Order: sequence, then C-alpha cells, then structure tokens
Amino acid sequence: MAPKWRELADKLAEQIRRGEYAPGQQLPHIRTLVEAGEGSKSTVHAAYKALEAEGLVTSSRGHGTVVRQQVPLKRLGIARYDKAKWRDGDEVAFIADRVASGRGYRRNEQTQTVSRVVAPPEVAAAHGLPEGAEVYARARLVKEGDQPTHTLTSYYRPEHVEGTRLVDPTPGPAGRGGGFRVLYDAGYEIDHMRERLFARAATPDEVKQLQLPPGEPVVELHRTTYTADGTVVEFAIGVHAASRFAWEYDFKVPDSANDREGQQ
Repeated sequence: MAPKWRELADKLAEQIRRGEYAPGQQLPHIRTLVEAGEGSKSTVHAAYKALEAEGLVTSSRGHGTVVRQQVPLKRLGIARYDKAKWRDGDEVAFIADRVASGRGYRRNEQTQTVSRVVAPPEVAAAHGLPEGAEVYARARLVKEGDQPTHTLTSYYRPEHVEGTRLVDPTPGPAGRGGGFRVLYDAGYEIDHMRERLFARAATPDEVKQLQLPPGEPVVELHRTTYTADGTVVEFAIGVHAASRFAWEYDFKVPDSANDREGQQ
C-alpha cells in the first residue's frame, strides 16, 4: 500500500491534469488540507515536495505552491532567424518563438547587463581572438510573465558593436529587429550560423536564477553566427529550463550526391 503522502500527491496530480487547478493557480495552504483531513502537516508537505520534484508545481517563499505552465514554448529552429522577421519586421528570435506558441510578450520580460570583459577561452576560440582579448558580453534573462525561461549571453568583438544599441543595457531587445538588425545596420549581415545543444545538470546559481524545481536539467545552447565571408559576429551561450521549451526544427534534407553531380 502506498504511503499517505503518495496517495495525496497522486490525487492532487490528477486534479491538476484535469484542470481543477489551473497553471499559475496556488494550491491550498498546507494547513487547509490538514484541516480537511487529508493528512498531517508532514504528509501534505511531502506530497507537495513530490509534486515539485515531478515538475507539476513550483514552491517559493511568499508565493506558496503554484501549478506550473505545462505547455512548453516552441523554440523554433531555422524559422526563428528568418530575415523577414528581424530585418523587415520587429520579431527578434525569442519573440518569434512566442508568436509561434500563441503567447504574449512584454518588454520587461527581457532584462540585460552589458560589460566589457576578457574573453573566456571558448569565446576567444569562437571569435579567433588571442588570449587576453576583450569582448562585449550582453547577458539577458528572459521571462514569461514572472517565470524565468532562459538566459542568453552574446559575445561580440568591440569593433563590431562599439557605439551601437548592443552595448546599451536598457531592458528589452536592442531596438527594432534586435541584435541582428543592429549588426545588419552596422554592415554585418548574418548569413549562416551553427548551433550546438546539450543537456546537463543545473548549477546551484542556475537553479536559483531560473527558479527550477529539484532535479530539472537545463539545455545549454552554443550559437555561432557568421557573415557570408565567414566572419564571426556573435558567439552566444544560452541556458534553458528543459521543461519550458519544445525544440522544433524544419529544414531541407541535403542530397550531397546530387549536389556533387550538379557541380561536375
């Protein structure tokens, strides 16, 4: 027979799945469930901790235990970088994800700090810079409402961005079209990019910053952005809460044999 806390956790989980507790809604206070005969304080506490570990709720001081958003954001692949979105419109990449997911966006849901720093080894290697060279680091924290979804830090060569909006820490994207539009206006039109993804355990700082439930991993993204002549104009590192995104890619399948025949 399952322990009492497990029975209560399963009961609450089923209520959440049926929509009796909606995303963003606070579950009853522990005292309320105790008074309703659902178990002792320790039983209810253990049930809530189990729900948190299973990713159904989040708990924080001052906010209680709240049902998590269960429908992840679409994190688009190629389509999020469509030039028509940022060059001719106003959809920076993460806002394109929101539009595709049917979700809204407010300017204060992206904040950033900008600093000139010595390039970490991985950043220097990506940009082809010598050891000790300086870069601009534009570090963003992106939220959906009050819930952090990911961080993204872009590293730029000073000669590419000095004096542009990319070194302005004002909250929100760097003006109309965001960073890619700023680079375009400065004469650096992006042509292609490489993305590398891997999952890993979150660090204690990431757990706190992204408000992760116990045990949730993160997906780390490394993005290298090039101009047509192969110049690297951005190297970015993103850290995404794994349960808050569904990664979606749509691309043409290469046919190398036919490509070779066409070149003969």
